[in-house]
Amino acid sequence: MAATPEKPASATARRKTGRHRGEGQWAVGHFTPLNGNEQFKKDDDGLNVRTRIETIYSKAGFDSIDPNDLRGRMRWWGLYTQRKPGIDGGKTAILEPEELDDEYFMLRVRIDGGRLTTEQLRVIGEISQEFARGTADITDRQNVQYHWIRIEDVPEIWNRLEAVGLSTTEACGDTPRVILGSPVAGIAEDEIIDGTPAIDEIQRRIIGNKDFSNLPRKFKSAISGSPLLDVAHEINDISFVGVHHPEHGPGFDLWVGGGLSTNPKLGVRLGAWVPLDEVPDVYEGVISIFRDYGYRRLRNRARLKFLVADWGAEKFRKVLEDEYLKRELVDGPAPEQPVQQWRDHVGVHRQKDGRFYVGFAPRVGRVDGATLTKIADVAQAHGSGRLRTTAEQKMIVLDVDEARVESLVAGLEALDLQVKPSPFRRGTMACTGIEFCKLAIVETKARGASLIDELERRIPDFDEPITININGCPNACARIQVADIGLKGQLVLDDEGNQVEGYQVHLGGALGLEAGFGRKVRGLKVTADELPDYIERVLGRFQEQREDGERFATWAARASEEALS
Repeated sequence: MAATPEKPASATARRKTGRHRGEGQWAVGHFTPLNGNEQFKKDDDGLNVRTRIETIYSKAGFDSIDPNDLRGRMRWWGLYTQRKPGIDGGKTAILEPEELDDEYFMLRVRIDGGRLTTEQLRVIGEISQEFARGTADITDRQNVQYHWIRIEDVPEIWNRLEAVGLSTTEACGDTPRVILGSPVAGIAEDEIIDGTPAIDEIQRRIIGNKDFSNLPRKFKSAISGSPLLDVAHEINDISFVGVHHPEHGPGFDLWVGGGLSTNPKLGVRLGAWVPLDEVPDVYEGVISIFRDYGYRRLRNRARLKFLVADWGAEKFRKVLEDEYLKRELVDGPAPEQPVQQWRDHVGVHRQKDGRFYVGFAPRVGRVDGATLTKIADVAQAHGSGRLRTTAEQKMIVLDVDEARVESLVAGLEALDLQVKPSPFRRGTMACTGIEFCKLAIVETKARGASLIDELERRIPDFDEPITININGCPNACARIQVADIGLKGQLVLDDEGNQVEGYQVHLGGALGLEAGFGRKVRGLKVTADELPDYIERVLGRFQEQREDGERFATWAARASEEALS
C-alpha cells in the first residue's frame, strides 16, 4: 500500500478529494513539500536518524546535531529536546526554538497495550536512576517518559530497553504512535474480546516500516475489548471497540477521526464490524488513507480528523473498502454504554482465571525510577510477573493469588501508591507542563499533586467520580475538553492586574458516558493560587444542586453560569 510519488494524479482522482491542489495530498499528485516539516521528511526518512545518533551525535555531543534532526527526525526515535530551565511561560511563543532548547532530551518509551513484565519495569526504573535523574512519568497513552537524557547516553539506553523487548521506535514524530490497549486484555471476567493478537500483528507489520514512517502528522490508535471503554476510543485517529455482533459474535466496531488539541473532534463510527483477524488489515487500510489523502500543506490541518470531517463517514468507508481493502466490510452494532464512570481499573478485581489484578494510583502519573523498581520488586514478591499501564496514568499488577492480595496492597500503599484513592487522587490528570515542555505556559504536575492534597483536606467526604485534567498549554495532551473540570493553562491577570499563571476552565466534558466536550463559561478563568478555592466552590454547588444520581457533567451542562463561576 505504499504511495507512489512518481505517478501523476488523474482529474478524476483530484475531483474525488473535493480539496484544491494546495492541500498536499499525495494521492492526487501533490508531492511538492509545502512546509519545512514535509521537506525534511522528503530529504531523509526519520527512521534513518538512528544511525547518525549512534555513530556521530552520541560521540561528538549535542552541538554536532543537525537542526533538522534535532527538532525533527529524532522524534521518530522518541526524542524531544526539553525546555531550558528558567524560561517563564510568557516567553514560550516569543523565543526561537534554539533559545528554548536545553541540551537534554525527553525520551519516550512506547509500551503498546500498556503491557510490561516485572523485568521490563525494573530496567525502566534502573535507566531512570542512571541516566534520567530519576524521572519516569506514566503518560495518558500508557508510555513512560524520561527527562534529562544526554545524547551521549542514548545508544546505551536503547541497548538496555531492546534487550528486554522494549523500544522507543516511533514513539513520537509523524508516525504510528503507541497502540493503546485495554490494560486488562486477556484477563478481565467481563471482556468482550481480547485485542492483544491484533496489537502484536500491527506492531510487526507497521512499526518501523518505511511505508508508514512519513505520515502527514501523528497517528493515534486504540484497540480494546473491554465493556468499560477504557482506551478513550473517541479521541483517537483509529479505534477498534469491542462489540457483540448478533450473527458473527465478538469483534470490533470501527471508529476514525478523533482528536483534541486546539480543534477538538470526536471520532465517528463507520458502522463496520471487524473480526479480530482482520483488524491489522483494516488498520493498514486506514493509516494508508491518512498517508495518501491526508492534508500536508498546513500542520494545523494535518490530522486525520480534518479529512474525516470533510469526507464524512460514508465516503471514508467507501474509499477504505474500494481502494485499500478491495472488499466490503460487514455492518455492525455500536458499543453499549459503560455501566460506570471510572474506567481506570483501580482497585482489587477478580480475573477470569480466579486470580486478582490490583490497580493503583500515583499522583498525576508522576513516579520515579526508584519507585518503579520497587513496584517491580513488590509485584514479583507477590507472585506476579506482569504489570500494565493505563490510559489514565495508572498502573495495574496482574495475576495475584487471593491470599497475597492484602499484602500486595499494603506494599503498594507503603510507596504512596493507593489502591483505594480519593476521587481527587484517582481523577486528576496532568501533562508534563512548563517544567520540561517547550510548548507549555504554566506548571502542571506539581500543581496537580498539591491540588489533590488540598481538596482531600478541604472536602474529605466528597465521594463522587470526578475528573480534573490540567494542561500547560492549549494542545490538550491531558484531555482538558473531555474532563469534568478541564484546566487549560494560560497567563491571566490577578486582582491587582499582575500577569500570573492561571487556567481557562472547561466544565462537563466526558468520554464513554454521553461523550462530549466541556462547556466554557464566558470569561471564566482562575489564577493558579485561586484554583483550590474555585474547585471547592463549584463542587459544593454541584452537591447542593444535583438531582439523584446525577453526574457532574450532566449537572454542569444545565447549571447557571453563576453556579459555575
